[in-house]
Amino acid sequence: MPSGPVQPPIEPMLARIAADVPAGPGYLYEPKWDGFRAIVFRDRANLFIQSRDLRPLDRYFPDLHDALLDRLPARCVVDGEIVIATTRGLDFDALQMRLHPAASRVAKLAASTPASFVAFDLLAIGGEDLRREPMAVRRARLERVLGKVAPPVHLTPMTLDVRKARE
Repeated sequence: MPSGPVQPPIEPMLARIAADVPAGPGYLYEPKWDGFRAIVFRDRANLFIQSRDLRPLDRYFPDLHDALLDRLPARCVVDGEIVIATTRGLDFDALQMRLHPAASRVAKLAASTPASFVAFDLLAIGGEDLRREPMAVRRARLERVLGKVAPPVHLTPMTLDVRKARE
């Protein structure tokens, strides 16, 4: 289990439902991903993937485990979404198939339908807990550490333009 300033399990911050896209200073707009919410805790060689409901997801995504170890900073906690992208778009059904009790089936699905991780928040870096920082500060730090990350890890797009967000 990873150690550091933010320890699993932690409750994820959740979006609020709104009738319209809010506008005004200070808003950051990102797409909604059709996947599994995941918080990744990394402490050097240790990695733990936590689900939205505080359960471990590691065994269902062995394809992501090594990729996250390879691409994330040595000590960090990153919030994001696990997705499966196909030529037809995101495939939530294929993602749900990964929650299989048999390790052999999970391994087969990981090889045939690999998953990706889309990062959208940085909760800790090094020994620093960022959860009390404003989202704009956390986003800037996330862009610095993952701005050039390689697939299957991605940085979610973000805009400050409400018109673009509504599109």
